[in-house]
Amino acid sequence: MAEKRSVAFHTLGCKLNFSETSAISRLLENEGFEKKDFDDQADVYVINTCSVTDNADKECRQLVRRIQRRSPQSMIVITGCYAQLKPTEIASIPGVDLVLGAAEKFNIAEHLSQLTKGDNARICSCDIEEISGFNASWSVNDRTRSFLKVQDGCDYNCSFCTIPMARGKSRSDSIENVLAHSRKLAAGGVKEIVLTGVNLGDFGKGPEGQKRHAESFYELVRALDEVEGIERFRISSIEPNLLTNDIIAFVANSRRFMPHFHVPLQSGSNEVLSLMRRRYKRELYADRVQLIKTLMPHAGIGVDVIVGFPGETDTHFKETFDFLHSLDVSYLHVFTYSERANTVALDIEPVVPMAVRHERNRTLRNLSYMKQQYFQEQHRGQHRKVLFEGHAKSGMMEGYTDNYIRVSTPHRDEWVNQLIDWPL
Repeated sequence: MAEKRSVAFHTLGCKLNFSETSAISRLLENEGFEKKDFDDQADVYVINTCSVTDNADKECRQLVRRIQRRSPQSMIVITGCYAQLKPTEIASIPGVDLVLGAAEKFNIAEHLSQLTKGDNARICSCDIEEISGFNASWSVNDRTRSFLKVQDGCDYNCSFCTIPMARGKSRSDSIENVLAHSRKLAAGGVKEIVLTGVNLGDFGKGPEGQKRHAESFYELVRALDEVEGIERFRISSIEPNLLTNDIIAFVANSRRFMPHFHVPLQSGSNEVLSLMRRRYKRELYADRVQLIKTLMPHAGIGVDVIVGFPGETDTHFKETFDFLHSLDVSYLHVFTYSERANTVALDIEPVVPMAVRHERNRTLRNLSYMKQQYFQEQHRGQHRKVLFEGHAKSGMMEGYTDNYIRVSTPHRDEWVNQLIDWPL
């Protein structure tokens, strides 16, 4: 009998990547591979990359060098967004054996069977316009939460973004399939599912952009609310122009969807939003937040915001700061703008100096801290259900309330994957 090969994984980037890494891991385990931790010795190392920022690119290179030092005879496979966008650049990194683009990542077992260490790096990719299929994926690990991919790709053309070039056109699973995957996860003991995608609100679109089966994200949410065994659903992130009043109202009265929204803003200046080619103005964003808080005063709301975008003046940044300060939101994810190849933003001037970008980042991170503290203080003295996760850190276990307040307490085995009534 042939000796069993081992494989280890490392994921960079978003929840969508984590769900896909988990799916690729299951594919290889079904082919007889033994899964190992990334810091262990393995025959094959798979790095699932992101390319939203320069840091993700640099981290990928650092990981390859680390593997080379530890295990020079191991195969190194790079997939994900960075692999689709810059396959030749990745193939030139010493130690890389295989680069898999967006269309080939789920064919990894076949490619590995044809690979020999020492050959030149093989690139298996295609034009992103050729990609039309949807590959379902979900994460299963020691956490009680699962990230379930229901949508992929994006038809938007935001001037700073490379995702459409890395993942292709918007396409989705069917409601029927998503329900089947959710029931399977429930049968496996998962209590919470986080719906993930590149542009979740676009759910229902087929490969060419047409509606398929006349399905919509609102209809998906309604159908999932009936799935027995899943205690909680969360919407990972949804564009403000696609977060309809119907969706908000449904979540407010839902049995299983949590009062927690993550809604990208990117800028509080309408001029900058226009330069970014976003599909809404700040007034619409404010309306969405107001409706959420009117129907669910206890709801947690997260915000994505980019600082230092080309053309963002001090006045524009003050608009963003003042706008965010006025909004009843719970926390911010602050991103420092970084130049990405082949994006329209490269032609926008003036360029914001890097030192200014970092200073604006610090300013908004401080604001985020204050927002988070204020949100938690509003709930002081309340009891809310916390779903505790399985992994322990230094003897402590963590969980989240329905509205996404993190709780930490000494580890207790009997609380793992259980909803506990918790005093805040």
